[in-house]
Amino acid sequence: MRLSVNNLACERGERRIFAGVSFTLRAGEALVITGRNGAGKSSLLEILAGRLRPAAGVILLEEAGERTLAECLHYVGHRDALKAALTAEENLAFARDFLGSPAMTPSEALEAVGLAHAARLPVAYLSAGQRRRVALARLLVAHRPVWLLDEPTSALDTASQDILRLLLERHREGGGMIAATTHSPLFLADAKEIRIERRPTRLEGEPEEEPA
Repeated sequence: MRLSVNNLACERGERRIFAGVSFTLRAGEALVITGRNGAGKSSLLEILAGRLRPAAGVILLEEAGERTLAECLHYVGHRDALKAALTAEENLAFARDFLGSPAMTPSEALEAVGLAHAARLPVAYLSAGQRRRVALARLLVAHRPVWLLDEPTSALDTASQDILRLLLERHREGGGMIAATTHSPLFLADAKEIRIERRPTRLEGEPEEEPA
């Protein structure tokens, strides 16, 4: 499987946020997206997730059979998107049933992120870090090869960041792909990096295109 992005541009409120963003991700690869606040890092992920329409550019997923990109990805945004009145286990059960392609059970996923003891607690009673771990546990209950993560370490303590790092590496070892925005190191071995600016942006090390 390969995800190719060519000359992507984003506009919000008739204002150009970024342009010329290009990269390719293959099975087992990771992309770290950096940039200052407001540069468009989250907007890039939202475009990839189908939540925003690009102003220009092409997104192509190859070797995915009949599945669309939307059917192949998990998106964990800056907000945790959990139902506060439901328990952690109920939130994950809903996600598994909605997304299809079940993988871990909700209890297994909560154990994997160190929250087995909180399975039956309403999410409203959990701390910010615990809610973030429940949101990340959604990645484990349904198998999808492309993970789009917006600031995944937000609200996580050091121990929880170590758990996340292991989950990310295991996903890559299984052929998964990751694109993540971050202000903190994710410790992803051999990850590509792209910095979003309000101008055409390239991956580090890629040659500039010759003028026509």
